[in-house]
Amino acid sequence: MSAHPPIIGEWYRLRNAGLFEVVAFDEADGAVELQYFDGTVEEIDLLDWSAQISSGAILEAEAPDDSSGATDQDPDDERARPESFTGEQQLNASGLDELDLFE
Repeated sequence: MSAHPPIIGEWYRLRNAGLFEVVAFDEADGAVELQYFDGTVEEIDLLDWSAQISSGAILEAEAPDDSSGATDQDPDDERARPESFTGEQQLNASGLDELDLFE
């Protein structure tokens, strides 16, 4: 086992590359899944993780101020709708206000 096991949700930096987050860790299979800030996902084995931690190739890092890059989210795609809408308001908000449900 690594002296510094990967922690899901923690951010790290490869010495010669960008930021990444540990998104999955399966100790039984010895697999560590990483997601880089640009959204790229990579799986490495635990032995490789341990070797890179020991050599200083993987360093602990702070989470980026804007971590939306890793999840590949576009804020313009989010259409927040207040959760306090009643059923009638939701129907009207969806553009179906002229639909008679009881016809």
